[in-house]
Amino acid sequence: MEIIGNSNMLRVARQLRGFQQGEAAILLGISQAMLSRIENQLSAFTDDVLEQAAIAYKLPESFFTQTDPILGAPVSVHPMWRKKASVTTREMDQIVAELNLRLMHLRRLLDAVEIEATHKLPLLPIDEYNGDAERIAGLVRAQWQIPVGPVRNLTRILESAGIVVVHSALGGSSIDGVTFRAPGLPPLIVLNAEQPADRMRFTLAHELGHLVMHHSQPTQNMEAEANEFASAFLMPARDIRPYFTRRIDLRLLAELKPVWQVSMSSLLMRSRSLGLLAYNQERYLWQQFNTAKIRLREPPELDFPRETETVLPDLIDAHVRQLGYSIADLASMLHVQPSELSSLYGLTLTTEPKTPHLRLVK
Repeated sequence: MEIIGNSNMLRVARQLRGFQQGEAAILLGISQAMLSRIENQLSAFTDDVLEQAAIAYKLPESFFTQTDPILGAPVSVHPMWRKKASVTTREMDQIVAELNLRLMHLRRLLDAVEIEATHKLPLLPIDEYNGDAERIAGLVRAQWQIPVGPVRNLTRILESAGIVVVHSALGGSSIDGVTFRAPGLPPLIVLNAEQPADRMRFTLAHELGHLVMHHSQPTQNMEAEANEFASAFLMPARDIRPYFTRRIDLRLLAELKPVWQVSMSSLLMRSRSLGLLAYNQERYLWQQFNTAKIRLREPPELDFPRETETVLPDLIDAHVRQLGYSIADLASMLHVQPSELSSLYGLTLTTEPKTPHLRLVK
């Protein structure tokens, strides 16, 4: 039998669908030992296994012949506050598989359509700034000429710097967001779509902190540094101090939430980091949060719409409107079934492109 499949893609497909090896082997009609050998390139990935894999994983056969490099787990993975604090191996495998799939799609979409960044992404290693994430956040705001006060649309700002932002269920896991950097591609930030808008913005700023500050091996402090960056980027000390001139209580935090578009919890922690709360005041406010169950769910009447991503929808839109691709053509180019385009990208083709940062590559 001819060897025609890429073993790495067989593993990606299994992990993308959330199967463990034993479960997948049953679906493929082979032993787990054989599947393990194929995935580890010790046995041939032949056409009969490929045909069965396409059926079991609901992917076209062409998916399994792709030769894209497969990346491992990114370092910027952190648990959501309100969910479980750990991520299972199965969940992590599924997330990494999805990220690799999205990178493969991005690579193909950028073959004919180009992203034009209007701002440069600063690279400011935190070691060179004595661990001062707040200072780095101020430098990024200054370089991007962000006006004083609240950041009005963080997603658009990151997209203008050439960063691709995507929303995903992330396999139902407890991960807020992940950042992938692959050679030759713009940075990709995938946000957990189950977060409220305030938490999503903080996560996005947190991931920006990783992109700006962390370029080598992961460290023990990197998550705290990214949180400090996010807080300072969204709530600069000089800009937000005047808002805390009166007594800090739940009413004030509720009033400030829609202004700064961050959570009440983030506002409370920011006031603490600025030295505006005595220990007893802070403890009392956290007790009130617990009594009112605000830490579990902030008042729905304070919710605001989440920001929407534009780059990938515009890339797809450009292929359809400017290059004449059908949905079937797109699915074929990206090596997935047409139905998967909707679940991955919420595909809509009924509106005109709204952003000017895409152009055809001549």
